[in-house]
Amino acid sequence: MNALILLVAWFLLFVFSAPLAMLALLIMPVVWLISLPLRLLGITVSALFALIRALLMLPARLLGAR
Repeated sequence: MNALILLVAWFLLFVFSAPLAMLALLIMPVVWLISLPLRLLGITVSALFALIRALLMLPARLLGAR
């Protein structure tokens, strides 16, 4: 659904301003490449917080608390 909305938005932009739409089409992969490390950093931080939470909750789980 998001891809369809993005496609319709791009077509509307193309109708109103073709050069701007072409520029957006060229810049989109660059923005995606720049955002990849940030996504990996977010996944890593989320996993680290999950590990810390699991370690802090381990004694309670061993004692039978839910």
